[in-house]
Amino acid sequence: MSNRRRLKRLLQTKLHSAGKQYEEAKRAYTDAKAAALADLPTDEEGRAKLVCRRYAEKRAVSLDDEGRPACYEADHRDCQGCLEDIREDRIETW
Repeated sequence: MSNRRRLKRLLQTKLHSAGKQYEEAKRAYTDAKAAALADLPTDEEGRAKLVCRRYAEKRAVSLDDEGRPACYEADHRDCQGCLEDIREDRIETW
């Protein structure tokens, strides 16, 4: 393998790695910001720590700009109740 090819491969690998780290940091910042706006405790990755009403289990989830968990389904009764609890600051957390 020539030096030029090695250099090209090295640069591609490093740029890919940097891009991946940037996207992870961006997602963590967005998750932490949304959780902070909803005044919820977060895990080390910035995801909101709440107890799912639908499955009665602890979850660390991302929140969208409207404060909805990533697992939210608009047509499910428990998910609607969970969203109401988040907005009224009475959601069960861990």
